[in-house]
Amino acid sequence: MTFQIGEKVVYPNQGIGTIENISSRTFGNQTEKFYLLRLMCSSMTVMVPFSHVRDVGLRKITRNGELSRVLSFLAEGDCRCCHDWKNRFKENSEKMRVGGLLQIAEVLKSLLLLQREKPLSFREKKMLDRARHMLVSELSISRGLSETEATELLQKALAKASLSLPPAL
Repeated sequence: MTFQIGEKVVYPNQGIGTIENISSRTFGNQTEKFYLLRLMCSSMTVMVPFSHVRDVGLRKITRNGELSRVLSFLAEGDCRCCHDWKNRFKENSEKMRVGGLLQIAEVLKSLLLLQREKPLSFREKKMLDRARHMLVSELSISRGLSETEATELLQKALAKASLSLPPAL
């Protein structure tokens, strides 16, 4: 997968960033090309080697059709939740690491459902907040909405499932 300078991309578990530069570095006798990515949420810059783009899950912003599927899932989709904390956290961490929008929505919804039954652990609250932030920011960029409008759109979808988006931490 190739990206262009100025293109917005998703860096899984970190959020949306902009490709600011494409550069080469030489290590010994081997040259490697890198994307220089500036993350929107923290203004941090990250260098991602071309050879590791798939490994880190760098991807293009989700298109509108997929966003509709995500909103439908939040409104009506079934979500299973593992009851063992360790297994649940491991499974959710993997979904966040892979970074597909539908997988992030699964994490959000499963944690919201779990929160109905019992209080979340500190780490799960952080994961819920991270999933919320990633969904809001990608929805906002993809559809050209403000973050407030994107939050309202998610809130409406979750309300159909009798769930509510928590405020940001």
